Amino acid sequence: MRVAVLGATGNVGTSVLRALAEDPAIDEIVGIARRRPQLSFPRTTWVCADVVTDDLAAAFRGADAIVHLAWLIQPSRDRATTRSVNVDGSRRVFEAAAAAGVGTIVYASSVGAYSPGPKDRAVDESWPTGGIPTSFYSRDKSDVEAILDGFEAAHPDIRVVRLRPGLIFKGEAASGIRRLFAGPLLPTPLLRRRLIPIVPAMERLRFQAVHSFDVGAAYHLALTRDVRGAFNIAAEPVLDPPELARLLEARPVPVAPRVLRAVVDASWKLRLQPTPPGWLDLALGVPLMDTTRAREELGWTPTRTAGEALLELIDAMRRGDGLDTAPLEAGNAGPLRVREFLTGVGARSRG
Repeated sequence: MRVAVLGATGNVGTSVLRALAEDPAIDEIVGIARRRPQLSFPRTTWVCADVVTDDLAAAFRGADAIVHLAWLIQPSRDRATTRSVNVDGSRRVFEAAAAAGVGTIVYASSVGAYSPGPKDRAVDESWPTGGIPTSFYSRDKSDVEAILDGFEAAHPDIRVVRLRPGLIFKGEAASGIRRLFAGPLLPTPLLRRRLIPIVPAMERLRFQAVHSFDVGAAYHLALTRDVRGAFNIAAEPVLDPPELARLLEARPVPVAPRVLRAVVDASWKLRLQPTPPGWLDLALGVPLMDTTRAREELGWTPTRTAGEALLELIDAMRRGDGLDTAPLEAGNAGPLRVREFLTGVGARSRG
């Protein structure tokens, strides 16, 4: 089998390459990214391509399957750029796959594609994918799901799988995740258990997470099992204020959602951090996911708990861990993280 992985140098992409490289039945892996990394994987060749401008069909030709992971979270202040990659770029990916005769597409959807839902029970993959209106990330994920609905109807001969994971963590992605969501002003010494004194206690602050390596394993299974459709991907337990307080040895403190949202909104508008308040709306709005289908039809079982994945990330952020790829590289922020400030803290891409 020849597999092309688009967006191969990020948090999930590097985990997918790792999982595929461990399977001798995967004859060739093509890692596709805007910038060629120094990192190498067995049986993997690198191709530089941009989903907005380049001939993707040429990159896909000869592939039995593609994994579409390419997505922009930043620059959060430049919607024209993020939408051109996330939505328009995804449409180009699907059309190019059909033109190249690819038989299988595995697409990186998200819990963020779901419409608002319950936090006291888990929903299956039939829950509506209307997104959270105030989150650009969620709207884009929802729009791509709709595009893929039309694509599947037009191309019933192509096997399409959608994975909808919760938050995805791993230590190797720590530097990249910090740049995307926290920005240059986060004090590194505070990234230590026992030094995080409180966690906000809000009724709907209940979310799911999963280790990136386990997500990579789910993509491998989606490629090699004869399955179609959507699969929820998340590990236990649900991360809520009591569980976060236990993990971090912190104290839950009641916080009104509107107060926390106002703080996030103000700090984003003042360019103190790169994450707009729509991310909080997403966390509070999306439902909890039932992963029964992934476990029974994919045969997927996570090897790490959600808490273990979170703690690995926090410890790695304190150390400044990363990988030798453009999205995940460590130690390139310059003195006092000046290069992150030069991006406008979410105003433009790091290039």
